[in-house]
Amino acid sequence: MVNMSLETFKTQVLPIKNKLYRFALSMVKSEPEAQDIVQEVLIRVWNRRKDLEQLDNLEAWCMRITRNLSLDKLKSKHMSKTSGMEEGFDVSQNNEMTPYRSAEMKDTMKNITGLISSLPEKQKQVIHLRDIEGYSYKEISEVLEIDMNQVKVNLFRARKTLKENLLNINAYGLQ
Repeated sequence: MVNMSLETFKTQVLPIKNKLYRFALSMVKSEPEAQDIVQEVLIRVWNRRKDLEQLDNLEAWCMRITRNLSLDKLKSKHMSKTSGMEEGFDVSQNNEMTPYRSAEMKDTMKNITGLISSLPEKQKQVIHLRDIEGYSYKEISEVLEIDMNQVKVNLFRARKTLKENLLNINAYGLQ
């Protein structure tokens, strides 16, 4: 592709905008800010359409831009972090779920969201990309520009920390 056409943009870039939005939202915790970031990413991709033939993975490149813009936004605004991950988990879909179980699931999601937001930034990014967005280790390595072993180490540590903290919360001090 010598120069990205509008049709190519619509078929290759626009389908990933929701992933870009979720990733930006997971970092900046503000819907309007995340929307602005995704819009800026799309503008940058369009403006650099002549250079896209050199990319191996357009999606990973877009995610990297999203990450960098999100980090820039956090640094410049010193934004306070609020929770929003539980919005992606609609536990009311299961008709067989009792009100008690539904409330318990919502509490668990709230706890997981809080625990994820308390992780170190790199672990938070890796766990979001792997466990929420479903990226491969190689793709995460490309997005975050880190070695694949670092991806695995950060994911392992993040999951281990989440598991330990969630077990402690659910033990109600009985351990």
